[in-house]
Amino acid sequence: MTIRNLDALFKPQSVAVIGASSRPGSLGAIVWQRVLAGGFSGPVWPVNPKYDELDGHRVFGDVADLPEAPSVALLCTPSAVWPDIVHKLGSLGARAAIVIGDARSIEASAAIGDVLVAARPHLLRIVGPGSLGVITPALGAQLGAASCTVKPGGVAWVSQSNALTNAVLGWADARGLGFSHAIALGGEADVDAGDVLDYLASDGATRAILLELSTVRAARKFMSAARAAARGKPVLVLRTGCADSDDALYAAAFRRAGMVRVETLDDLLDEIETLGLGRIAASSTATLIAADRGVAALASDAFASAGAQLARWSDGAKQALALALPHVTPSNPVLLGDDAHAADFGRALDALAPHDETGAAFIVHASTHRAPAEEVARVLIERQRFTHRGMLACFFGGLDAPARDALRTHGIAVHSTPHRLARAFARLVDYRLGRELLMQTPQGLPAHVPVALAAIQARVRDAVAAGTTAFDGDEAARLVECFGLRVAAHVSSRPESEAAATTARSAQGSEANEGQGDGGDGGTSSFDERFEDEAIVDVTVELEDDADFGPVFRFTAPPTNGVPAPFCTYGLPPLNPVLAREIVARSPYADRVPVEPLLQALTALSEMVCAVEQIAGMSAVLRVMPDRVVLVAPRLRIARSRGRLAIVPYPRHLEETLDWKGKRLTIRPIRPEDEAAHRALIAAMSPDDLRLRFFGAVRGFDHSQLARMTQIDYDREMALIAVEIDPNGDAQTFGVVRIVADPDNECAEFAVAVRSDMKGKGLGTLLLARIIDYARTRGTRFVTGEILRENAPMLALARANGFEMHASDDPSVIAVRLALQ
Repeated sequence: MTIRNLDALFKPQSVAVIGASSRPGSLGAIVWQRVLAGGFSGPVWPVNPKYDELDGHRVFGDVADLPEAPSVALLCTPSAVWPDIVHKLGSLGARAAIVIGDARSIEASAAIGDVLVAARPHLLRIVGPGSLGVITPALGAQLGAASCTVKPGGVAWVSQSNALTNAVLGWADARGLGFSHAIALGGEADVDAGDVLDYLASDGATRAILLELSTVRAARKFMSAARAAARGKPVLVLRTGCADSDDALYAAAFRRAGMVRVETLDDLLDEIETLGLGRIAASSTATLIAADRGVAALASDAFASAGAQLARWSDGAKQALALALPHVTPSNPVLLGDDAHAADFGRALDALAPHDETGAAFIVHASTHRAPAEEVARVLIERQRFTHRGMLACFFGGLDAPARDALRTHGIAVHSTPHRLARAFARLVDYRLGRELLMQTPQGLPAHVPVALAAIQARVRDAVAAGTTAFDGDEAARLVECFGLRVAAHVSSRPESEAAATTARSAQGSEANEGQGDGGDGGTSSFDERFEDEAIVDVTVELEDDADFGPVFRFTAPPTNGVPAPFCTYGLPPLNPVLAREIVARSPYADRVPVEPLLQALTALSEMVCAVEQIAGMSAVLRVMPDRVVLVAPRLRIARSRGRLAIVPYPRHLEETLDWKGKRLTIRPIRPEDEAAHRALIAAMSPDDLRLRFFGAVRGFDHSQLARMTQIDYDREMALIAVEIDPNGDAQTFGVVRIVADPDNECAEFAVAVRSDMKGKGLGTLLLARIIDYARTRGTRFVTGEILRENAPMLALARANGFEMHASDDPSVIAVRLALQ
């Protein structure tokens, strides 16, 4: 991922303002005053040949005159001089520049190309053009032309819109809310949303990320970054301009990446309150606590409309509440009564805290004489440490600023209405469920991977070379059946499935010659009519080569179960059974179709598209019956090239089986289903070996950490494992070598781990050689690593493979480097 030098943007040590000015209303004056107002503690250097001094700061006439390279430079100058300034900055050693100037003119559009050319040799990163700026409030780094000074907080704001960024920053400032970082991307000529997501994923100051965008420019990079970020923290996304035809595809991409989509700016703003406190829903349900019956009813309605659920209590929870508050009916919502005191809220929370099934605590209150809002707030703060499942509050009529700030300080989000509170909680639940989906260990690859895959791929390549543009009839059936799908010759029109019938009719270009079906019984009228009578639903399946996301599936089913419109959803290959199940679960037919055969069919279609790169389009009908699924009249469009898959599939071509030390070893890329074997590998390593590998004491890894190790993004990293199948058919992992390349494929960092009882047999050498060959074929220039000075065997392995040894910033660590190209 392209995160090189982004630390200069978000953690600057020094700042230069190119074009700083004292002329009121000028861009240079606005940016200069904002930098000063932020209170940045590092050096700040104004550059402008027209001045000698600005606000007590010496002004430099030219970038070349600066005393040293700034971490980041803000360009407030006409576009004509951008390339020259960037060249000088790069030569000086600057690492980042923010182009604040407007990029809408023809001249600016032309200049930005020259800017990138000037920046590239120096690896200088460019934000913009036309960016409002980059802000890190905790450092006082208010770098840009934002309309207000931004307070520190726990949420990062990333946006493609300057106007929305200014509006959101102003809204938050008026409510005492802040941000860890705020960045307006501008024209995204270099730094884009994917780069920033990838940086923020590992930023300790950022608890959650709010993203506003209308388009994705580099889908594969964006999806990799979003998936990595969403594994560790909530990522909420608002897509503006969502009325276009691509919106359903974007929705599918967001789901696949584990991001939570919000529909309105109001919803996104509410999450600044909730997510800024770092609270993640530990439960999908909640208990409402209120004094007034009307307030409780309003909150219950809001909860239901948000799609959330009130918790069902155990008898133990009911008994506990009855003992604590004998006059209160032990039910959810909890009605404390009009005469309730602030202390009654505390008694209810104390009684329910030990009972996990009561879920998150929702306190909804309108101030009364017996229970003033500020007193209730103090009670909530006192009890917050007991409510490990989360606490959210809503105070009708508002709350004074000290009480509001005190609640936030103690991690309790405050919303102005029950509807806002309920929607915010529902989105936290969506994030938790989406994260669980990302962390699941899917089943293995499809069972019907063709043995003669290379021959199939060669056949399709030959057909393309001969000028063939489509496979249908027998040719399409033979290809599809290689991947384990049953194929029928055609489907007749059915009133409740007009969309499917239309697709089938368009696929019958050579029906007279089509279809030997499954086992030779396809292609007959009786076969098709029998399947017609048994069908539950006909699903139209289309593969589109999208300009942004590459090949994507579009699934359409006719209306059912009272749903007036056809069901339509997208799926991004590669699909596995877990991801296919998520698609099926959202269908109105989910409770009627046979799940396993349908999952196998969807996964097999995905495997076919991933394995045969010449498949650029497809149309077919997936006929779902009570006990099986068949594909009807498939038609495949083939081409010499197609768009890249947004998510890199499993690289099967890297698999290798060999005889080694009396064992039959397979060297292959790691897969999600290797989690159990990977846990066993780590458990079989000695504490000292683990310390040498991970640079510290390691007791073990939980599921989320192991999922991160085994569910890699094959575009941004590679892990090769050495496995043996034991007599029980289970895979044993003996060693792993991992490599992670930088965004420009300049350097890749490696690490090796071998099971302790397998050390000294040459397995590390075997694995390291394979990963070096892999890096070389990718065009990587250098392989680097860090090895503890006391790790003599690993240092010897590095020397034997030609690595050079260098001192590092840490005297206990040796840096190693191998030139490949």
